[in-house]
Amino acid sequence: MPSAQLPRAVFAMDPVHLPLLFPPPLMARLRRAAEIDPALVVRDFTEPAAASALAGAEILITGWGCPRLDADVLDSTPRLRTVLHAAGSVRPLVGEVLWDRGVTVSSAVTGNAVPVAEYTLAMILLAGKDAFVHRERFRRTHAQPPPAETAATGNLGRRIGVIGASRVGRRLLELLRPHDFEVLLHDPYVDAAEASELGARLLSLEDLLRHSDIVSLHAPDIPETHHMLDRARLALIRDGGVLINTSRGALVDHSALTDELVSGRLHAVLDVTEPEPLPPGSPLYRLPNVFLTPHIAGSLGNELERLGRIVVEELERLAEGLPLAHEVRHGDLARLA
Repeated sequence: MPSAQLPRAVFAMDPVHLPLLFPPPLMARLRRAAEIDPALVVRDFTEPAAASALAGAEILITGWGCPRLDADVLDSTPRLRTVLHAAGSVRPLVGEVLWDRGVTVSSAVTGNAVPVAEYTLAMILLAGKDAFVHRERFRRTHAQPPPAETAATGNLGRRIGVIGASRVGRRLLELLRPHDFEVLLHDPYVDAAEASELGARLLSLEDLLRHSDIVSLHAPDIPETHHMLDRARLALIRDGGVLINTSRGALVDHSALTDELVSGRLHAVLDVTEPEPLPPGSPLYRLPNVFLTPHIAGSLGNELERLGRIVVEELERLAEGLPLAHEVRHGDLARLA
């Protein structure tokens, strides 16, 4: 196809991500499907150097570090017809105005769901073996644990409560199937039949918390889910239960969670917190029953290439006149973003 017929595209993200998202083979494929300058990566839509490129852009390839696409941005990109997001949720990026103006949105969020689900599965398996508890004990004693301390250890028959059949939640449910778990699910958009197809038993949120050994959060961050695990609901989790949060810190009342963890009643694996990061004086950094990581569950390092590949494949579909495979519709945001 002659270059004159290629759609004009512009990168809009933090430039630091570009080489990992689009290593040379992927960049070559991308440039065969669109007219794009790899040296021009827009992070500020008001920069004079970006103005002419944005004015002619039909496609924005966005990623982490891209400003929100508000009405002013759309006014500066009058030819824009497609946004291809090489990252996770598009919620921080888009608003009503984008769909009102007929712009099509695609997201690589399904690719980003893969490492988050993998991380969560790993933490579930380690938590079921009480690996974090035994690690702390071994550091102190340098001795094997006595049988009395391992009597309740193991993953056979563990009840895993998954809150949210989001993209990550659904991928996690797939990964849980080969294991000898009993899987429980809470999601207001899923009925019992669909939950069964996903390999889980549907419960109310309160019943899931009461009956789970390990609870994993995968709900979207929307007003309805803000502090959904409040003090009363955290109190429903059994003594010694484990809470895993790889979603958003705002889903949990962190004051109440901190109290539960300081008391030693619960254990937690937290990749996200509220605020993020926690202040230096937070006791969660020091507690032996807390495994705290700095928001690493999502795509990092070589995993970013998976997101870039999804964007390139979407661009190739556009070039062939095919519908997008990862289109995000406005109504999807509350359920799966």
